[in-house]
Amino acid sequence: MTYVVTEACIKCKYTDCVDVCPVDCFREGPNFLVIDPDECIDCSLCVPECPVEAIYAEDDVPEDQREFIALNAELAKQWPPIVERHEPLPDADQWAGVKEKKHLLQR
Repeated sequence: MTYVVTEACIKCKYTDCVDVCPVDCFREGPNFLVIDPDECIDCSLCVPECPVEAIYAEDDVPEDQREFIALNAELAKQWPPIVERHEPLPDADQWAGVKEKKHLLQR
């Protein structure tokens, strides 16, 4: 089992999760983070660090977010690793509670 970043991260990109990851499995895109399923060791340290509750164990991903399992795997192959925390996107707080943002994902 791996962990998965879901839609809530889009346009926020808080990186608190990156700081606690012992294996540097996060990858960074323009407005979203993903977890590389080949690198994740299922430690769950990232889950409580996400202020928008965007990270789930693969088996616990909500039904309406299941497509993010494949999306994390796909984008992890394309995006570079992120190994240090940095500031969230400038308007992250405004987007934190917004639902249905998948169409805003930048690849």
